[in-house]
Formats: sequence, C-alpha cells, structure tokens
Amino acid sequence: MKIILKIIILIFLFICTFSQSVFAEDVYKVTSFNYDTSNTFILLTVPDTIPEPVLKSVKFVKMENPTRAYFDITPSVLTVPKQDWTFTSNGLKQVIVSQNSTNPDVVRTVMYFDPDYDISKIHFYRIKNNIIIQLKDTTIQNDYFQNTYRDDHASSSDFYEYLTMTTPEVLQADIATEIQEAFNAQKTSRKETKLNTKYYIDKITAKQNAILLNGFGSITIEKPMILTNPSRIVYDIPNALVRGDIRNTEYTIGTNETVKIGQFSVNKARIVITTDDVKKYIPVFSSDNQSLLIANSDKIKNYSLFSNVSNMISYSSEKIDEQTNSMTLAFTAPVVHGINRENDLLTVYLYNVENYNEDDFLAAYKDTPFAEAKISLIPKIGLKLTIPLEQNSLVNTFLGADGQAFKIIIKSPKKQQPAIIVPAITPTVTTPKPTGKGVRKVVIDAGHGGTDYGAIRDNINEKDITLDVAKQVRDKLVKKGYVVQMTRDGDDYVSLQDRVAISENFMPDIFISIHVNSSTGTEASGIETHYYHQESILLAQTLHASLASAINTKNRGLFKSKFYVINHTTVPAILMEIGFISNSAERAELSGSARRKATAKAIVEGVENYFDQLK
Repeated sequence: MKIILKIIILIFLFICTFSQSVFAEDVYKVTSFNYDTSNTFILLTVPDTIPEPVLKSVKFVKMENPTRAYFDITPSVLTVPKQDWTFTSNGLKQVIVSQNSTNPDVVRTVMYFDPDYDISKIHFYRIKNNIIIQLKDTTIQNDYFQNTYRDDHASSSDFYEYLTMTTPEVLQADIATEIQEAFNAQKTSRKETKLNTKYYIDKITAKQNAILLNGFGSITIEKPMILTNPSRIVYDIPNALVRGDIRNTEYTIGTNETVKIGQFSVNKARIVITTDDVKKYIPVFSSDNQSLLIANSDKIKNYSLFSNVSNMISYSSEKIDEQTNSMTLAFTAPVVHGINRENDLLTVYLYNVENYNEDDFLAAYKDTPFAEAKISLIPKIGLKLTIPLEQNSLVNTFLGADGQAFKIIIKSPKKQQPAIIVPAITPTVTTPKPTGKGVRKVVIDAGHGGTDYGAIRDNINEKDITLDVAKQVRDKLVKKGYVVQMTRDGDDYVSLQDRVAISENFMPDIFISIHVNSSTGTEASGIETHYYHQESILLAQTLHASLASAINTKNRGLFKSKFYVINHTTVPAILMEIGFISNSAERAELSGSARRKATAKAIVEGVENYFDQLK
C-alpha cells in the first residue's frame, strides 16, 4: 500500500443514530467521537433515512484570527459532554465539539489550525450517505499488494492512531459494525479517494495447539511480543475489529495452554496465547488473506491448510532507497504462507509450494542484499525461505490480491556515523559511579532534578517520583547482573546535554529515561513510551508491553518523538511516561510505594525480555 503523504491530520469519525423524539422534527443524536491520523479527511456517518437537503446543508465556515473553521449539524443533539481536544500534531491545533444552541438544536465542531494552514484546500463531498470533509488534496491508494506482516506496531496507514491530548477520547465498544460498513462503502463522488481496507473478525475456532480466525477484509499481523509471569506470546492485528459477542472469551488449546482475543483498542485486536512454547507459535495466512491460523509450528502438519498446489516461477528484487530493498516471488497458484520473525532471521514457510528453480533463484539475488537468502524443501509441507537480517531491521510482507505473488520489504538500520568526540562533563556535575558487574550495560535517566522540578501538583514533584523509580530499577538490574549507570542518583540538576554525555561516555547497550506525564486538564491518564531512532523500536515495544501488562491504567501506546535525550544518544533509547501527575487518582498511586514498585519491576522484566530477544 503506497501512501502519498505522511499523515499529520486526524480523522474525526461521528457515528450518528437516528431516532424519533418528542421534538417537532427528527433530531440526529451525536453519540460518540473517534479520531484518526491515518488519512486527510473527516468522515460524518449518517443514517440512510436522512434526506438529501440535510446532507447538503453541512458547510464549512472559515474564520481568521485565530485561523479556524467550523461546521454545524442541524438539527442535532450532543448526547455526551462538550469535547475539547488539544493536539500536538502539526497543522491541527484543537478541536471543540459542543451544543451550540438548543432552539434550534445545533451541534458545532470547531477546528483550530496553525496560521499557515491552507484552509482553501478543504472540500466537502459524499460517499453514499457519509459526509466527507477532505483536508488536503491528496489520495490514498490501495494497490495490488496487501500487507500481511509488519514489524512496526504503529503506522501512518492505520485507521486510528492515538495522539497526545488534554482530555481522553470518548469511545464506544459497540460501533464495530457501523465502522466496518462505513469504510467498505462504495464511493459516489467524482473524487478518486479510496478508503483503507480493514479486517473484521467474525469467527474464532479453537484447535489443538492453535487458533483459527475467520473474517473479511485484509488481515495484517504485527511482530509478536513475548511476556513472562505467566509465559505468553501476544499478537496484535492493526485496523481490526472483533465481533462483540466473541471478545474476551478464553479458549483451551492444550495442556496449560489458553488463548484469548479482545479489542485491545478501538483499532486493534489483540491475541494472547498463554504457553510455555512461546517461540514455537507462528501466524499462517490463507491464500485469500481472509483467515489466519496461529499455531505451534511443530503441529502445523496436522492441519489441512490448502487444497491446491503451486510452483514458484519467477524472482525479482528492487532497491527502494539506500536502506530499503524488496524481494518479490511469483507463483502458478495462490500460496499459503507462514511467518517466523526472529531477531536476526526471517523465515517464510510456503506450505503449498512444491517446486522452484534453484539456479534462477540464486542468480536473481546474487548481487543484491538477499544474496544470503536460502530455500529448502520441507517434506510433505512445502518450501522454507530463510533471509538473514541485521539487528533492528524492519520487515514487512505482502500478498498479492490474487494470492499468486509474495513480496518482502526489508529496511536495514541506518549506518552509524563515524564516532564523535563527546564533550567532557561540566565540572559542576558529579557523575554517579556505575553499579554492578556483568556484560550488559544500561543507563537509567531519572527525569528532571535539582532546580528542575518537572511537573508539580499538590506539592508532589515529578523529579522525586522519577528518582525513586529509577533507583528501584537500578537496584533490581544490578541484582540480575547488569552494570547500571544513573544520570543522577540524588536531587541534582543535570542538563539534557550532560545526560547524553554521561551515556555516551559509558557506552551502554540501552538508555531508559523515566518521566511522569502531565496535562492542562485532569482527565488524561495512562502510560506511554517514546522512541525516535529506528533501532529503538524493539526496545520501546518490549518495555512498553511489559509496563502495560503490569499496571492497571490506560495504555496510550507508542510515540515517535524527538525528545533530546532519545534523539542524541547513539544506542537504543526510550523515554517512558509512567503515569499522569495531573490526574488525581493516578497522582495518588504514583505517590505511593505499590505503584512505583510495580513500575520498576515491570521495567526490569521488560529489559530482560528485550535482551532475551537479541539472543
């Protein structure tokens, strides 16, 4: 799927329900709001019974000083409190939804933009009975290939994407059908805008050492996360909705093995397999990409995966840019494939492929980054393709719409620049001595300190919370045999530049910065993890998953952010926001020992899991 523009604007999805009321005319109830950064349009979904004049009456009104635009829905009633969101994305600054008047009933949506935002590019048009407000003159195209597997846990092509806001989003768990219908709607406008393909999980079948998902749309699965206590493997399916009555049901698939699938977030389904054999489970995709089997690889031979056989008939590669290359394989019939992603190896199982030409394969990739790729026969199963990978590479796989082509895109990590001389630590800073003995080296950065208090609420300081948690993380890591360097181990002010210099002089394996979040409002809560460089993605995914599974709070997800300390360090580096000091309930927890202890324990377990994946 090729995205013309990297998305910086949200989709703001209204699900409206039509109802008869005591009013003199029909009133459209605005009941929930969801937003998205994956496309450049706003979508308002309305019932089929709304007459054409009502739809045509919705218009944008543009205003200046400040730069803003609004539109009204008449007659309509806001059935949830006034919504006021402040965004950190470029272009769009704020969205306010309110009941503008009650006689007549008018719901008004106001959008505030940066002064240089070109509002003239905003257009209205329709997809069936959906009002589309397009914010930029751009198209999103679905091409021949559909993404089946990806390493990234967040993508600009995702239907929804969480943003940093002053208040939490208002979501409803029972809108799956409406969303699916809206985004499968046929276009009737002259514009050539195409909507992203989604996946709706309609049926789950438990099998011995496996689970089968059936649905419609196009399925993509993300790189799994391995968690401990208990041992389990977690698969996320982006842009997927699970039928309401099958969510959160636990299935037994073997001795001490269970599976549960749920709607992890408004745009993501999550599959959790509890098993001691976490590294043996792999996803297997049907030839039409409508069904997914996640199974113990040792047991797959027990299942009938295909009714036709295929042969590999052509091989090609393409250099996309300096870091990115693709391999494309073509077949005589649709293929069934499985993916096993290890840190330094990608294995693709082609279950119904019987033959290939080894000489042609080797010749096609002789002088390419795929020169070390190998194909071997698996008796009674098919072919196995193995591709060695550099650490921190990003992998995506794609299946052709007819199932007869398979593409692998690999983005290698950016080559390290020649080493630079790091300025000496300023004399005013006392660098804590490293603690512990071992091979793995970790820098723990306790945010703020000294005259820099960080966020403050009710005389509770961010700097005190971060230091306490950081010390607990250090102590636990040292006991496990790590060498730990703190950027501060007391109430000292350390500049951002000095924190980076301390890390660079220590030359650690990873860098972890601990912070507490805050908001101008009091509603926002939860944890989030930030990374900047590509090589930090695995660290961010692993530690965030560990923290999210241990702390009972909102999971706000991963963010690519240009914070100084994670931008300027030359090792995998993340910044973890462990809660909101501006939320009274979360502030009370962060002030107590239980939440801090659980946070430190989860971070340490995440570090252990991260290094386990590098073995």
